[in-house]
Amino acid sequence: MTPRFEPVVGRYLHLELLGKPHRVYVEEAGTGIPLLCLHTAGADTRQYRAVINDERILANFRVIAFDLPWHGKSSPPAGWHEADYRLTSRDYLDIIFSLVDALALDRPVVMGCSIGGRIVLHLGLEAPERFRALIGLQAGAHVDPYYDLDWLHRPDVHGGEVCAGIVSGLIGPESPESDRWETLWHYMQGGPGVFKGDLHFYTKDGDLRPRVAEIDTSRCPLYLLSGEYDYSCAPEDTRDLARRIPGTQAHIMAGLGHFPMSEHPQAFLGHLLPVLEAIRSSG
Repeated sequence: MTPRFEPVVGRYLHLELLGKPHRVYVEEAGTGIPLLCLHTAGADTRQYRAVINDERILANFRVIAFDLPWHGKSSPPAGWHEADYRLTSRDYLDIIFSLVDALALDRPVVMGCSIGGRIVLHLGLEAPERFRALIGLQAGAHVDPYYDLDWLHRPDVHGGEVCAGIVSGLIGPESPESDRWETLWHYMQGGPGVFKGDLHFYTKDGDLRPRVAEIDTSRCPLYLLSGEYDYSCAPEDTRDLARRIPGTQAHIMAGLGHFPMSEHPQAFLGHLLPVLEAIRSSG
């Protein structure tokens, strides 16, 4: 094997978020239209390893991914130990707007998965004019908890292994073994209580069911890509969401689950590339 560096550049961005100084880890590669990628609950930018290394994408897009505070290489702010972590829709939106401003991104495309897919819908409601297009992966308007969230942060269990065990059933059966286990490894490394805190947004605070019909795709195109093997955001949930948001372009990805870009990267790219080309061609 010949040693080589990937084209990805990783740096730390110092900025104020939610009234506190933060050191946020940001990766990027490529040139052209900014494509901002948002990871799933309890994970980090490594989920987008294939997207940020694909030469076909990098020829036309500046792919940017960042670890949310408390996730991956972005440490929590000073004093984190004095309160439990809980992500809210307002905080999540403010973090994204702050990153877009700090990086001076001109109408970026935003692609998010799971909680990132949910916040994409919020972006379509809050500030569609700020974005060229929105791509929601596994982007449901709401999900009811289907397990006891308290198991995600207890002193008598290994939190990371419990998180990985819970999400393992959301991965499609056709995913390569190596990619499946790399996806689970990311979950095993999450900080104590972080996955649980993200799910506060996903299962409670971020419920958009009463408002999704207000999303105006004439102001910002919305694409929904969902794996067929996902009971957290099932195909029927995606189709229902598309029916309720006129103009939405929805596609069900055969064989994939809740983490398409991470669990089966090459198959996912086959679904993503036509969407990115449509966005690029639209000007």
